[in-house]
Amino acid sequence: MNGRLDVRLNAVAQQIRCATHADIGSDHASLLVALLNTGRIEHAIAIENKRRPFENSVRALEGMSAEVRLGDGLDELKLGEADSLSICGLGAESIRDILMAHPRRIPNCVVLEVCQKPEIIRRWGFEHGFNLINEQTTVGRRSFTILTFQRSSNRLARDPAYENVDFESALIFGPYILKRADRLFDMRLQNEEAWWRRKARLSPEASERLQLIRNVMDDRHVKPIPARSAVP
Repeated sequence: MNGRLDVRLNAVAQQIRCATHADIGSDHASLLVALLNTGRIEHAIAIENKRRPFENSVRALEGMSAEVRLGDGLDELKLGEADSLSICGLGAESIRDILMAHPRRIPNCVVLEVCQKPEIIRRWGFEHGFNLINEQTTVGRRSFTILTFQRSSNRLARDPAYENVDFESALIFGPYILKRADRLFDMRLQNEEAWWRRKARLSPEASERLQLIRNVMDDRHVKPIPARSAVP
């Protein structure tokens, strides 16, 4: 999309097309600059809670159809002001806390990028009336999960993304990822299963995760990596 965007932000940008988009934790505002330059959005709102990144965003967006606000998360976004929202580069718990602080201010479309524990964000969406409509995992030295949600028109209806999959497995690994053929995902399952298998002791949480991995591998007909032969 834009040569200045890295792999993860490019994946985020591909999910956004609207009139007004808000980005929390904008830093250098490279995502918003790319969205404006390519016409995917008409107006940008950058929100930062630290002075230096705030100033970076001000410089990057100067002369563009954009405004930069200094404050914490959704504190600085008015109800109905934006059509979509992105939060990138924060931990899953921090992203969830930002969203839960002002639930009525969340736009109908939300794109969230997490580097670990995406199940926290998937559970937030499931429990708060946001349907998961797209998910992808970036490849590279560090893996990121990009999750796109749309506010449900029926809060009482179950998210259709979780139909025909084991719910707990889908929270951990992603319902769409589980439903599609993906050799890289299969290899990650194999490697993680082998890693846990080599541990002498596992906590109850680790044992539960290992069992989920093995269940998913069975469903996908993925064989474990053979144990290394003992050295004589």
